[in-house]
Amino acid sequence: MSSQSDTKNLLFKQISLDSDPNVVHTVESLIDEIRNQLDFKEDVYGNVMIAVTEAVNNGIIHGNKMDQSKQIHIDIEKKNDFRLLVRVRDEGEGFDHTTLKDPTAPENLENIGGRGVFLMTHLADELNFSDEGRVVEMIFNI
Repeated sequence: MSSQSDTKNLLFKQISLDSDPNVVHTVESLIDEIRNQLDFKEDVYGNVMIAVTEAVNNGIIHGNKMDQSKQIHIDIEKKNDFRLLVRVRDEGEGFDHTTLKDPTAPENLENIGGRGVFLMTHLADELNFSDEGRVVEMIFNI
């Protein structure tokens, strides 16, 4: 894990992880470390923790298809006094996030998949996909 700070003293961290579901504890530790540095509210902490671990799990399972020769890349930046940007990138083929079905629709309630992006959308203050779905950016008001 490497971390850097820019000249404006805004938090900036980068980490790359293997496509192994067991790396989730590393993500949780990173979020704990950032929370301690930035001291954001408990509800925001929960939102960041759930949304980022969902994004990482989606990247490992759906993006990289658990191919351990591929990695998940996480960038975390404090944009100003009250915004945290978390960018998660996988090395997979990408996907079209606009085609995902609403997991809360009655016909989808028993489907196993489709809840991760739904959760990220509702937990982050902003959510954006780029690079054909390989990159998800989440912004949290802290």
